[in-house]
Amino acid sequence: MPVSKLDRQAIAPRKKKLDIEVPSPTSEQVKFYLNKWATLENYHLQENALDKLFFRLCPNNTDISDILLKATTLNDFYSTNIFSIYPVAKHIWSLDIDARLKAGDVTLVGEIQLIMIGAAKKNFYSFATKYCSHHNPLDYPIYDSYVDKVLRYFRNRDDFSDFADGDLKNYVRFKGILTDFRSFYGLEQYNLKQIDKYVWQLGKGYFPKNYNKKDKGV
Repeated sequence: MPVSKLDRQAIAPRKKKLDIEVPSPTSEQVKFYLNKWATLENYHLQENALDKLFFRLCPNNTDISDILLKATTLNDFYSTNIFSIYPVAKHIWSLDIDARLKAGDVTLVGEIQLIMIGAAKKNFYSFATKYCSHHNPLDYPIYDSYVDKVLRYFRNRDDFSDFADGDLKNYVRFKGILTDFRSFYGLEQYNLKQIDKYVWQLGKGYFPKNYNKKDKGV
């Protein structure tokens, strides 16, 4: 049976991309970046504001006004480029998500991310990870392009996990890959929220975007 182009790509050995030399993940590296995070006033104050909103002012998702406030704030803080936020809030409200958020149900991200706006189906994957993470940060690490680049870099360099690039856009696989990353480099003393802060800063520093946009976007 002839092998398709996609099959050839899947079984072909990955080319090791070593044009950028990123420091190996170690406990000392994680500590360095967590300490650095604490000095970045705009980031940790923004996170404090979101914690106040999600944990104290609007912890539940039974009132669509609360959901609209949280979704709008996330969209602004993270520049997730959702131009019609009300359908997003209504979609989240319809899913009755509170018990699943508390339980850390990773399949919830996939249900939140696909939204009909008018006649078009939109995929707000990064936003969905952020919405879940700000309710339950220990069970829902955030996906974004910086994290994506770091995980692919260390896969190519160190073979810490065997995944296709597209697997990072599947949240169940993404969380598993991030857990594999933590285990492979002996970083189990750090929770996934701390690993998220470390990996994101690493990506921002070594794989910067070539255009001006608010950080930690889609």
